[in-house]
Amino acid sequence: VQLQASGGGLVQRGGSLRLSCTASGFTFDEYTIGWFRQVPGKEREGVLCTSSVDDITYSADSVKGRFTISRDNAKNTVYLQMNSLNPEDTAVYYCNAAFLSAGYWGQGTQVTVSS
Repeated sequence: VQLQASGGGLVQRGGSLRLSCTASGFTFDEYTIGWFRQVPGKEREGVLCTSSVDDITYSADSVKGRFTISRDNAKNTVYLQMNSLNPEDTAVYYCNAAFLSAGYWGQGTQVTVSS
């Protein structure tokens, strides 16, 4: 089982990034996929989650109107489009796959937003 997150980097305030999470080793289209983020010293927090049928199951208030999540089951990939980024969005972003009692985490990708 593998979740590979990519697309992070350094961007200026107001910029955009698109993260990708590509999965292998399990039946991807059965799983709810979520993006989470974490900064040092704080708990990991949910950002956006999409169900197996691409319904939004969770959206953090802090990203509403700026971030969107989408999935391509044919490619076993979920995307996080992040627009209007601000320094408070700086974190390591992780993807998670969950179905019933099973759950997997990716390795994380760093997003840094400069002011």
